Amino acid sequence: MPVKDKNLQPTHFPSDENTTIGWENSYEIALALRHQHPDVNLEEVSLGMIYHWTIDLPDFLDDHELANEQILLTIYQEWFEEVNSV
Repeated sequence: MPVKDKNLQPTHFPSDENTTIGWENSYEIALALRHQHPDVNLEEVSLGMIYHWTIDLPDFLDDHELANEQILLTIYQEWFEEVNSV
């Protein structure tokens, strides 16, 4: 039986379970964006890009007008931490 590393988090994307995501799901959005844009240089990603990529996610069904700078920064931070985890 393989030993699981407790420090490794399972890869989960919202579309795996046919669930919908909204602005409050910043971590799930970050995972989905990381999966869809694996080779992107995060230093070149703008909040506008995050906004458009997020609303284009197939499972994203929230009101586009609810987005604000803080929400987009949170998604960016979650994505950055996933890519640069220790």
